[in-house]
Amino acid sequence: MQKIPLALAEADMVLARDILRDDNAGGPPICGKGITLTESLIERLKRMGVQTIAVEGHPVRMDGDKNPEEILLDLDRRFIKVENDPLTGRLKNIYRQYYAKSSGSGE
Repeated sequence: MQKIPLALAEADMVLARDILRDDNAGGPPICGKGITLTESLIERLKRMGVQTIAVEGHPVRMDGDKNPEEILLDLDRRFIKVENDPLTGRLKNIYRQYYAKSSGSGE
């Protein structure tokens, strides 16, 4: 999941969270989780004053984002002190799989 400015949203992205009204966050959502964005829906959300949305995956490269290789190197660095422990090794693999799935890299 990635939170992005609505200005960077594109058709065919899928909402990862409901979009709620700022003035009535407890009310029904403006748009529900799992909805696929269209150009007309994006324009309608802009007119409603929506600033940011959460979309599935990580479709937009933002300033400061790490590339996939940097993320995996960072993961290896974080687990280096416990690399021989089978339980933390499993945890590291879970993180790798989660990252691959969320980034769409299919690793």
